[in-house]
Order: sequence, then C-alpha cells, then structure tokens
Amino acid sequence: MKRPCRLLIFLLGLPLTPFALEEPNTPPSMPYNEADFLPIRSPSLRPGPVEPRAINLPGITALFLIGDDPRSHAWLQQRLPDLQRLGAVGLVVNVESMAALQALRNRAPGLSLNPVPGDDLAARLALTRYPVLITATAIEQ
Repeated sequence: MKRPCRLLIFLLGLPLTPFALEEPNTPPSMPYNEADFLPIRSPSLRPGPVEPRAINLPGITALFLIGDDPRSHAWLQQRLPDLQRLGAVGLVVNVESMAALQALRNRAPGLSLNPVPGDDLAARLALTRYPVLITATAIEQ
C-alpha cells in the first residue's frame, strides 16, 4: 500500500509542462527539432537478412524499419511501390545526421520516415536485423 501513495505523491509533485495544459490535437507550443534527437542508434539491430514469419497484430498500420546503410537504401528503392500502396510508416532505427535522414526521405516520396530507436520494438518482435516490413499478419523483408 505504500507504493501507490508514494507514486501519487511523486506525480502530484511534478511540475506542469506546457504540453499538459494544451488542448488535445493541437501542436505543442515549443518547437520540435528533429535534429536534436540525432543520432539515432539501435544497438540490438543491424542490417541483414530477415526470415519471413507470420504474426498476429490485428489493427496495426503497416510499418517498416530501415537504417542509413546500403542494404536499407536498396531495399527501400526495391519495395517503394509496395510501401506506398500499404501506406506504411517508416522507422529509421540507425541514422547519424539530418542530411542522412533527408537522403532517405528523398528516396521515399509520399512516405513518412521517422527517426526512432528500435530496440524496444525489436525485442517485442524478436528482431535483430533490418530492413523489414511489419504488417498485421507478417514480418518480411
């Protein structure tokens, strides 16, 4: 019983941020600078072959994991029509700079590419390699 009380006291003692006071679905008043989050590194993931397998994740949007490496660049070019058709969201799990991220975005017109550490997702889906496409029913390269 002591833990919930401590947690409540801790939460009540936190300062309010501007984000907490804004209406839902309004952009934050503080500027978001993607470059501040770079480089993105996901030590548990590296380029390589991925064995296709069935999964059951009903309702998820198709997403893909890539990095800034020759294999990911080639895969993105090869799979671009499929990714566009699916409306897949890209997670760039290893990228050093804004210039490298922009180069990937230039190769993927119409797709969203977001720099995100991928270790947590990789652990949940038992992934160690990318590039990879994840849909509601399969993981494939």
